[in-house]
Amino acid sequence: MKKNVFIVAEAGVNHNGSLALAKKLVAAAKIAGADAVKFQTFKASSLAAASAPKAAYQVRTTGSSDSQFQMLKKLELGGLAHKVLWDYCRKLGIRFLSSPFDPESVDFLLKLGLHIIKVPSGEITNLPYLRKVGAARRKIILSTGMATLKETGAALKVLTTAGTARRNIVLLHCSTEYPAPMKDVNLSAMLTLAKKFKVRVGYSDHTEGIEVSVAAAALGAEVIEKHLTLDRKMKGPDHKASLEPREFRDMVKAIRNIEAALGNGIKRPSLCELRNAKVVRKSLTAIKSIAKGEAFSRDNIAPMRPAGGMSPMLWDKVIGCQAPSRFQPGEKVKLT
Repeated sequence: MKKNVFIVAEAGVNHNGSLALAKKLVAAAKIAGADAVKFQTFKASSLAAASAPKAAYQVRTTGSSDSQFQMLKKLELGGLAHKVLWDYCRKLGIRFLSSPFDPESVDFLLKLGLHIIKVPSGEITNLPYLRKVGAARRKIILSTGMATLKETGAALKVLTTAGTARRNIVLLHCSTEYPAPMKDVNLSAMLTLAKKFKVRVGYSDHTEGIEVSVAAAALGAEVIEKHLTLDRKMKGPDHKASLEPREFRDMVKAIRNIEAALGNGIKRPSLCELRNAKVVRKSLTAIKSIAKGEAFSRDNIAPMRPAGGMSPMLWDKVIGCQAPSRFQPGEKVKLT
């Protein structure tokens, strides 16, 4: 993770189980300017019971004819596919990430060479899983969707007790709905996480559009995660809550502009301002002919552009003093 905002293109399961489509998502993420592209590593048989219902948004996007297990089974990426994507990411120069959903998937990703483990919101209350992740002593990005402060604190304690230093953990504020309504975003809670737990924070964005991610960057998010799809009209649970490539590129550009605009916090004129100050600031200037020995007054001098002479802040010192020489209208005055 870098000092500037680490932008993650969440490919997730938007590959629809197709390796070819997954590779296209990697390429799209790279072109859009993302720092990393993230997938999901799971086996449906370890993730959901056969009786597990779909979430309401999953029913809206994929229908109700199959179960959550059946839906997930179609979205699995096998071990070979992960290795192909890992190599493809290295070839294109973008970091490969994936969220493991069970201990076995954690082991697999560690053997693959993953240095950052993204813990999805649904696993924040999974004690044995969190112990496994914490014991790996990698960098951790922990999504806190659906979690209370108490649950977040408990998860942090498990991860740190298991062996991961707090400085290597980033908490992502998140509203786990697809798409998330603006009224439920509560972006200020990201700052609450930073203040409460003294860790770095970021935002996992499930809203429509790019403005909330950009706002999160302005508030100090160090990680921004946003879903990416090639086409929102595709079938699958997450496509409708994702950005298409051009939109994702616009988001990256906006975040990078915000980074540049935030600066270093030191209040001082920039170089371009110093050039402009010479033009738009003023000097004490004669507005009529002033004879030598004549007293300066509001009738014969005034602040006028450009700068370079006596500052108007010296007005009280100058008024009433005698002119040391003759001054013509438009000439900067001086006391010696």
